[in-house]
Amino acid sequence: MSTIYMDNNATTKVDPQVLDEMLPYFSELYGNPSSMHRFGGEVGGKITEARERVAKLLGCEPREIIFTACGTESDNTAIRSALNAQPGKKHIVTTRVEHPAILSLCKHLEKREGYEVTFLNVDTDGNLNLNDLKAAIRDDTAVVSVMWANNETGVIFPVEEIGAICREKGVMFHTDAVQAVGKIPMNLSEMPIDMLSLSGHKLHAPKGVGALYVRKALPFRPFMVGGHQERGRRAGTENTTGIIALGRACEIAGEHIAEENDSVKALRDKLETGLMESIADAKLNGDKEKRLPNTSNISFGYVEGEAILLMMDQLSICASSGSACTSGSLEPSHVLRAMGVPFTFAHGSIRFSLSRFNTEEEVDFIIENLPRVIENLRKISPFSAKDSGPACTPRSTE
Repeated sequence: MSTIYMDNNATTKVDPQVLDEMLPYFSELYGNPSSMHRFGGEVGGKITEARERVAKLLGCEPREIIFTACGTESDNTAIRSALNAQPGKKHIVTTRVEHPAILSLCKHLEKREGYEVTFLNVDTDGNLNLNDLKAAIRDDTAVVSVMWANNETGVIFPVEEIGAICREKGVMFHTDAVQAVGKIPMNLSEMPIDMLSLSGHKLHAPKGVGALYVRKALPFRPFMVGGHQERGRRAGTENTTGIIALGRACEIAGEHIAEENDSVKALRDKLETGLMESIADAKLNGDKEKRLPNTSNISFGYVEGEAILLMMDQLSICASSGSACTSGSLEPSHVLRAMGVPFTFAHGSIRFSLSRFNTEEEVDFIIENLPRVIENLRKISPFSAKDSGPACTPRSTE
């Protein structure tokens, strides 16, 4: 069997329709979209179309979309804009399970730039206690940043309720929606969200392009300063082909939302059921209902995720580990640590993230072959099945 790719939360293949849309702008229509002549203006018109397509998927106005290079830039821009627009406020609220694009920035701001950050805990299912959020917000809180959906477990946070709390308290609310955009319906015009980040390569556009939604009339301070591009909100010559691709990818994603929540979810559920029934000491991580339709994070007790991935790779199966073992550390995922997953399970966590390009035959192949992989690894595992080990404690912010 050819490669079975189930690591779509890491990156997705470029949809062939997206590739077809962007190809002419590499060679035939290569003008600068900011140029005054018609040759460049034609390209500029295509960027306008892309902006409209992204806005339609999100349910917002095109003028509220700023194109960026990636989700990380969008996250950094949102947080720093909120801080720079409110110089008297030195407090940030986020969670312990955010993507490193948020966590690393917040820790940097705390250690290097004099800000104070409250990192909220989650429960064993990966859910946030809204009472903890309410209690964390202070008079000097500049921004609350909570992801829409977790990249490792797929757990969906109640962003509408979070936004309402922030709106009531007069605090800006940003959500990293990199994993959620294109997988679940959104209508930002009806939601109390001030800023939202997304990245093209998570929804079948190429790497190197992203976007930031900024609610109209929200005070905004640009991160990139220079030319007049993006109405002065993000300087730099536009990544024309990437932006065009993102627009088309968003259009296609909107057409496939129902499929994402039906066919893809059915494949995910079949995969989960098959593995949980055939492999002892397997644990599903995260809320079983409130999660993305494509994401499954399963811990296989008493084996290491890195070893599982290596054995799966020999079978041409691509997934990812919830452990940081591949970076040379024996420390489990910060998300699973925050959820208190036992040590010997956290180390054996595998994230399967599907897309509409996956098939039932691929799922059947994994269900047939992965149990044997786990069985063989347990025979040589240093962990004792009689000792589940200590629960993981929340990661320190230091």
